[in-house]
Amino acid sequence: MTLLFHFTLFVYGLATAAYLVYFVSRNKMVRTASRSILLGAGGLHTIYLVARYVEVGHTPLTSNHEAVSFFAWSVTWAFLSFRWRYQVKNFGAFVSPLVAVLMLIAAFSSQEAISLPPALQSLWLPVHASVAIMANGFMALAFCGGLMYLLQEREIKKKKFGVFYDRLPSLEALDNLNQHCLAVGFPLLTLGIITGSVWAKQAWGSYWQWDPKETWSLITWLIYAAILHQRLTVGWRRRRAAIMAIVGFSAVLFTLWGVNYLLGGAHSYAG
Repeated sequence: MTLLFHFTLFVYGLATAAYLVYFVSRNKMVRTASRSILLGAGGLHTIYLVARYVEVGHTPLTSNHEAVSFFAWSVTWAFLSFRWRYQVKNFGAFVSPLVAVLMLIAAFSSQEAISLPPALQSLWLPVHASVAIMANGFMALAFCGGLMYLLQEREIKKKKFGVFYDRLPSLEALDNLNQHCLAVGFPLLTLGIITGSVWAKQAWGSYWQWDPKETWSLITWLIYAAILHQRLTVGWRRRRAAIMAIVGFSAVLFTLWGVNYLLGGAHSYAG
């Protein structure tokens, strides 16, 4: 099992290297290879998650290793599904390093199987946790798009077109990317909170307990709700939307990790 995970990590590393080589060389054969390698890594990762499920006997989402690994898987397939419909130049050169970093974090986390407490032994576990983390996958794409937007905008404002200008999409394309990712990720994030509330009612008798992770999930939801509201009402676009996508993803990361290690609570798997 560990060998399969490490091999998957290695293939992700190859995909990242290929995307970065394409970013520099702009060789179309390298681009095709990078896509194929990432697709292969995503397939291997799917096999690993299924094998992990068989090994531990429940949906592998309850430890730091499992949650971060599933997060990386979600980012990968969110990106691949996005690439199937849209063309965004060199998007993979920003997404693949993020996936590789997530996989490295998962690799250095304990892979020991955790026995589920009674409250987690529910069909709501795969529904709530998987939907919430898949939402984070699309928010991660919005984050990458936000970084690309700020880099491209900086190139244009300098009027000294450097390495990024020819290699990044137009500002309009990146803003549309941001909007698309939020349009998919926000409903999933909302569904994740709703299913979590229903599960909490079933497990603990209350829809909301103001547990630290519940609270920060709500804060994260409010940030993205504000972004969408401002987009629709006052036309928040471009730079503001890019910055807020980065801020929102920072809240996602704090909800995923910071709460576990700093605040604890019923949802913590920091141990």
